[in-house]
Amino acid sequence: MKKKRRLKEKTFQKHKGGQVWVETVVYLLIAFVMIGLVLAFIKPKIEEMRDRTVIEQSLGILKEIDNSITTIGSPGNKRLIEVGVRKGSIIIDSTTETVKFEIDSSYKYTEIGAPVQVGNIQALTTENGKNNKVTLTRDFSEGYDLTYDDQQIVKTLGKAANPYRLFIENKGESSSKLLIDFSAE
Repeated sequence: MKKKRRLKEKTFQKHKGGQVWVETVVYLLIAFVMIGLVLAFIKPKIEEMRDRTVIEQSLGILKEIDNSITTIGSPGNKRLIEVGVRKGSIIIDSTTETVKFEIDSSYKYTEIGAPVQVGNIQALTTENGKNNKVTLTRDFSEGYDLTYDDQQIVKTLGKAANPYRLFIENKGESSSKLLIDFSAE
């Protein structure tokens, strides 16, 4: 009789131990599903905030470039700006006398298709598939002739781990416009 009772107790304990493991696995699965759902909603918002920060920092860089060019002074003066590009790219277009920042982003910086002036910089957001393309442009065609390494080219400064060392130099006047040369290290 005692043997049967012990056998029943052992069998019950085995089932009880198995039940605990099943419950633990079920609770873990529920927790993982809930974490997955939270991340599915939060991750896009985090990416939007990150893109917004990158756009705001790039707007600051374009303002710094604008300030350096407009206050560079006499021929031969040279300025150094450290330009960090974590996402997107900065484009120095000597053919159109513009400096741009472009980024593919989930963040909508301005109304789609409506250009907005932020000081001397024009901000434009366009649809690009499921993302948006944000372009910040500073036009220097009035009064400035831009070059890159003394050439009329388009230079793109892309994403980099270390900041670019961008030199801006006043090369004097050319065709009644101030000649500004860019170079980077």
